[in-house]
Amino acid sequence: MEYCCSGTFVSFVGYLVLMILIGAFFCRRNNSLYEYLLGGRGLGSWVTAISAQASDMSGWLLMGLPGAIYAGGMGDVWVAIGLGIGTLLNWLLVAPRLRVYTEHASALTLSSFFAERFRDPSGLLRAVSSLIILLFFTIYAASGLVAAGKLFDTMFHVEYRTAVLIGAAAILIYTLLGGYLAVCWTDLIQGMLMVTAIVVVPLAALRHAGGVEAVIDAGAGKNLSLFPGVGNDLTVTAILSCAVWGLGYFGQPHILSRFMSVKSVKLLPRSITIAMIWVVISLAGAVAVGFVAMPLYPGLSEAAAEKVFIRMIMDFFPPALGGVLLAAIMAAVMSTIDSQMMVSTSALTEDFYRRVIRREASMRELIRVSRGFVVVIAALATLIALFPNDTIFNIVKFAWGGFGAAFGPVVLMALYSRRTTWLSALSGMVTGTVVMIAWYLLGWNQHMYEILPGFAANILVMAVVDRLRPQRDPAVLAQFDAVRDAARMR
Repeated sequence: MEYCCSGTFVSFVGYLVLMILIGAFFCRRNNSLYEYLLGGRGLGSWVTAISAQASDMSGWLLMGLPGAIYAGGMGDVWVAIGLGIGTLLNWLLVAPRLRVYTEHASALTLSSFFAERFRDPSGLLRAVSSLIILLFFTIYAASGLVAAGKLFDTMFHVEYRTAVLIGAAAILIYTLLGGYLAVCWTDLIQGMLMVTAIVVVPLAALRHAGGVEAVIDAGAGKNLSLFPGVGNDLTVTAILSCAVWGLGYFGQPHILSRFMSVKSVKLLPRSITIAMIWVVISLAGAVAVGFVAMPLYPGLSEAAAEKVFIRMIMDFFPPALGGVLLAAIMAAVMSTIDSQMMVSTSALTEDFYRRVIRREASMRELIRVSRGFVVVIAALATLIALFPNDTIFNIVKFAWGGFGAAFGPVVLMALYSRRTTWLSALSGMVTGTVVMIAWYLLGWNQHMYEILPGFAANILVMAVVDRLRPQRDPAVLAQFDAVRDAARMR
């Protein structure tokens, strides 16, 4: 269907220009590395909540998840359920104590938090965690650029690789200009646009599909039960494999950085309420898109199914309004990639360049270096996206699992275990990463999502090492007790 017209083009490009202008506005606010990488720990409750969740969901929410629901039926709804539960637990268990602890430790990044929390004398904890961040975020960012390529290809009939380059350029410009504050404030705008689109589009499409009964009839050949039973191919293992997506939240650096940058722990209760409302609406809308697409577009391949949200907008909305709604997809892509580039850059600048190459580097030099790293990471992600060999859903699934298996248990133990040492954290991190990747390469992820064995192996190794060599450093123990007491008082 030919959809590209002046109205669509103007509204869509207008959105991209607005994001770049926001980046330019915040450019003058970056007077130090502290402000460029963490916004000076001055975010309010709304920006913290919406930017955390918008950076979490990415183009996967509007394209990957609906495509998975279309292909797999109700079984993949457990992914949404697991993510909802994981979101809530992350805000309740991790956000308050991480905010307090990172301020006590004067940590700007997750890697520096690990190093300062455990007083790592070797420097390995900081180095290994930085490498893991760079590896999985490059892959993660590539998934967003794949989504951008599919969007431009379908919407404007731009050749896929050209579309990837356009998307990468737009994201790169405003991230370079504004740093962390630009990322967070644009994520707020993008998050509101995303949730609006994910509600409006499936409701309009449902009317054209013939209502709920037509959706049920179209899904008759798919699994439409949340629970296994006689004649149902949805097994307990399959349910668990989908639900354990929620474990990934405890180890996602781009989400955890929002907890670190909120102005005060006292703002978090309001942030939790805002975030959970946004998440429930967004996940429910994405699931609805997948189901409504069944009667509208029967017989699609897995790759084609990831474009059903785009097709609904093009089929059922006028071009000018459609341009705004299509911008929601770009918003989802940009809100995640910009956050991932900032976190990766933070790790490379603070934990590698400043600690290893030039300890005496000035703030101005560090900001320049940080922007250089943004370009390098964007280039690597773009190269991967130019030659994709999997769906958006599966690319995100791998990167998400990598962070969850590597960092999730370490974050929880850092915040709640008094016995844990730097050696325990390093051993668990490496084990979790290796097990997760090995599980994937051996093809066992066809039976169980690789995040679960990686997460479990990480915890097991940390527990064993903690038993054999518990924490005895008085300074580490004193800091843990002080943070625990401070968190209780708040």
